[in-house]
Amino acid sequence: MNEMIANRFLIVPLIVWASVQTFKVIVELIVNKKFNFKRLMGAGGMPSSHSAVVTCLAAMIGREYGFGSGIFAIACIFSIVVMYDAAGVRRAAGKQARLLNKIIETPGMEPSMVSEKLVEVLGHTPFQVFVGAIIGITVGLIF
Repeated sequence: MNEMIANRFLIVPLIVWASVQTFKVIVELIVNKKFNFKRLMGAGGMPSSHSAVVTCLAAMIGREYGFGSGIFAIACIFSIVVMYDAAGVRRAAGKQARLLNKIIETPGMEPSMVSEKLVEVLGHTPFQVFVGAIIGITVGLIF
């Protein structure tokens, strides 16, 4: 357990994730004047915590083991897959959820036909992914 707590490759990205998510809660509090706990654990929004975490880890690995190392290549490919998923697949799922929620709100639809609304904020815009990546790379290179 002590080794895990002392592992900066684990702790620093987790701190980045917590910081980005906390930032989203603070922005929500300022903009909408309400505390939204779902923003702390939820996906989507500016900036992308997914991008921040994976790029932070990749930058830390590159700095420690070299940017030409195999482990950095693995971390880089992992980062690309996660960021693609955040801006592509998950964003598309969020758009579909928004459309389906509009359909179930149409007149004539019985409430018993739908048990709950779908989550619409699942993915990120490319800009949100980019900003998250810049945060992650910056923190990863510093620590």
